[in-house]
Amino acid sequence: MLKPLNNRAVLKAVEEEKTVGGFVLPTSAKEKSNIGEVVAISDKQEEEVDVKVGDKVIYETYAATEVSDKGEDFLVIKTKDIIAVVE
Repeated sequence: MLKPLNNRAVLKAVEEEKTVGGFVLPTSAKEKSNIGEVVAISDKQEEEVDVKVGDKVIYETYAATEVSDKGEDFLVIKTKDIIAVVE
């Protein structure tokens, strides 16, 4: 498993999400989704982070670095680029 460092989080991309309010946030063929599930957060944070492992979040478009680990694809992102939690 990847261990993020220095104010970063590791996300697993979410293909499609439906919010409690009924909004469907699809992944289109033209654009990648900017929704991910938090799978790890670095221990060192300069500021308090309001997300935890298991949260589904929306992050700034083009802010993530794509990486593969043991055949799975992940995103590494600065926690400041997480803009919302999907509830």
